Amino acid sequence: MPVKILSSTLVILTVLFLTACGYHLRGAIDLPSEMKTVYLEGASAPLVEQFKKALGSSTVQLVNSRAAAGTIILVSNEDTLKNASSLGASGRANQYNLVYRLNYEITDANNAQIVKSQPIEIRREYFNDQQLILGKDNEEIVIRNEMYQQAVRTMINQVRTGLKK
Repeated sequence: MPVKILSSTLVILTVLFLTACGYHLRGAIDLPSEMKTVYLEGASAPLVEQFKKALGSSTVQLVNSRAAAGTIILVSNEDTLKNASSLGASGRANQYNLVYRLNYEITDANNAQIVKSQPIEIRREYFNDQQLILGKDNEEIVIRNEMYQQAVRTMINQVRTGLKK
């Protein structure tokens, strides 16, 4: 019986400490009311997909035309690079660098600039174990999706900041 009381007390204390420090689970994105509809122009399919996922739990809609949007995010120079950063004795890559970069600009429906053209560059490295080739392809896909998610969060935070001014 004392073990159950001790474990319950520990769980309650952990929850209290986490809530006291401001920690909260990522849920719906809180966006300004001016951003009810968003149009994403010039973005790749994976970036659009991650944007849809990010907005999925919010009241914001990703629309298909510029005319229907209250906020327009113009993406340009989107590029993904993959370079070997180290080679093994057999000449195969042991480690890769992934670089994802783009420029974006945010305007309102009247083409008034909310955020000037901004670059985003995200870098990741991963180890390429030659014994687990199949798993590494999947790992690279997961890493790329995380890079797209980070780019989306950066853009959304910039919209929040730009609309508060």
